[in-house]
Amino acid sequence: MKKYIAELIGTFSLVLFGCGAASISGISSSGPAGIGVLGIAIAFGFAVVAMAYAIGGISGCHINPAVTIGVFTAGKMELKDAIGYIIAQCLGAILGASVLYLIRSGQPGFEMKEWALGSNGWGEGYLGGYNVVSAFAVETVMTFLFLFVILAVTSKFGNGTMAGLAIGVTLMLIHLVAIPVTGTSVNPARSLGPALFAGGKALMQLWLFIIAPIIGAVLAAFAWKFGFDKE
Repeated sequence: MKKYIAELIGTFSLVLFGCGAASISGISSSGPAGIGVLGIAIAFGFAVVAMAYAIGGISGCHINPAVTIGVFTAGKMELKDAIGYIIAQCLGAILGASVLYLIRSGQPGFEMKEWALGSNGWGEGYLGGYNVVSAFAVETVMTFLFLFVILAVTSKFGNGTMAGLAIGVTLMLIHLVAIPVTGTSVNPARSLGPALFAGGKALMQLWLFIIAPIIGAVLAAFAWKFGFDKE
């Protein structure tokens, strides 16, 4: 159970720190404010770095169902562990969003607007207004690159001591590009938590932030397994 609890805590922290930065002090559906895109990107990236070094030795610090599916597809974990990880990650994300909602609801005049609590989305009214094709493309490609980096730096060819930093920096770079398009998911659990509380369009559009990251992760796993994971 220690591995699963670690994944729950890690995903809880990612949602609370990352979505909290976006919702409380970073950005809204009407455009950038406060710490802005760079600040939000740093928050998500550093959250992963912190958790990688905190729980990496316990669970590997996936804190992302797409990462777990990618690692499983690459043949580096068993199915029972993959299922346990995904359940723990989703529960952690929901708990993180619930705490974020509790904090946000204490502000005078607070109301749950569309895509609240740092929810992911696309289309008219959401940040850059990008369409569904752009949203699907950016989530698939960015998750592919994210998983490729993870599989590479944690492999026998990578530098294990720097893995947490490399993965966190990669996530930060992904956010710098993808925030205006989708708010950046590359993580179904991260999207699930806020969407359940925000409802409306965030919940209606959740399917994309489940399917696209999984496709990107599986493609990266195949690319690594059959193209690089050999002498």
